[in-house]
Amino acid sequence: MEEKPTNKSIRFERRDILKLMTSIPAAALVSVAPFASEVAKAAPQQSPAAGAPADQYPKVLNSHEWKTIRILSDLILPADARSGSATQAGVPEFIDDWLSLKRGNLLAEIRGGLTWLDLQSNRSFKYDFADCPAARQKQILDRIAYPEKAAPEDAGAVAFFNTLRDLVVSGFFTSQAGVQDLPYLGNEPQSEWKGCPAPALVKLGVGGDKTPA
Repeated sequence: MEEKPTNKSIRFERRDILKLMTSIPAAALVSVAPFASEVAKAAPQQSPAAGAPADQYPKVLNSHEWKTIRILSDLILPADARSGSATQAGVPEFIDDWLSLKRGNLLAEIRGGLTWLDLQSNRSFKYDFADCPAARQKQILDRIAYPEKAAPEDAGAVAFFNTLRDLVVSGFFTSQAGVQDLPYLGNEPQSEWKGCPAPALVKLGVGGDKTPA
């Protein structure tokens, strides 16, 4: 009998994720309609975690969705030398909170995308996405993580992953760990103002050998 694979973490460079986000063309942010009918047929009956108190998660996602969101969050933003992973920063809780307030199309899009991942994973590997080893998870995500390389039939899944990636990055960089990771220097008193740092002036084209306009 085939042994059920165990999940291992995939490490993507955090800075590469941020660069990728800024390179996503607006045309890639399309509706999930191309695969909505397919996932609707395959998705189990979904319901929020009934009676969950405000301090208990998940609130709106079911246990399987919650498990998958946690895995995806750490695939998008794993721990690195600067800070912990997305789950350590509370990103899944942020996403669950956000979805509990923004139900409707957004919740349907995220659920549809999670179901698409399971569909593709079961078709290729006979296991749900969350139960596959890291290499197989990466194989599926590589289809939808790079909009310019994605097949037209995967456009809906690309839109889902763009949305989820935005939520993960937004959740992380508004957390205490994310603020420290930047590092964010705003809202801190300065004993003296020494002017804009020279490297920043050079990058803006007004420093070094260049004269400000």
